[in-house]
Amino acid sequence: MITLLGWSAAVVTGLAGGIAVGSGMVAFLLVLDIIPRLLQVSRAQNRIRSCEIAVIAGSLVFTVMDFFNWTLSVPVWWTGVFGLFAGAFIGMLSAALTEIINVLPVLAKRVGMTSYMVWLLMAMIAGKVLGSLFEWFIY
Repeated sequence: MITLLGWSAAVVTGLAGGIAVGSGMVAFLLVLDIIPRLLQVSRAQNRIRSCEIAVIAGSLVFTVMDFFNWTLSVPVWWTGVFGLFAGAFIGMLSAALTEIINVLPVLAKRVGMTSYMVWLLMAMIAGKVLGSLFEWFIY
């Protein structure tokens, strides 16, 4: 039986993780200008609002589906189509990661944390390691 303290710790941990992942994804999309670049390459700059709405709607729908453990019953060939789109998205993200190296120094400079850069990196590394260990051994 989960105690109130355990439940509160789970809520705080879940919210902190969600905020960290969400803000990381938003920062990634904003700093690298993923959506405007994709629309520029595809010559569809007049559809930028539709593309932004699609990204937000997709994030919300799949988050709700994951949260409530919903499943989709689709034909097998749809998984191949989804795999192609997912592979293209991952390919674009991996190509954009070559530019993300500059994100942390720019962020630290804008927030005024350049003198704390080492501590910021150590906190990120420690959080990733501790979170992974928690998931593997406890959760």
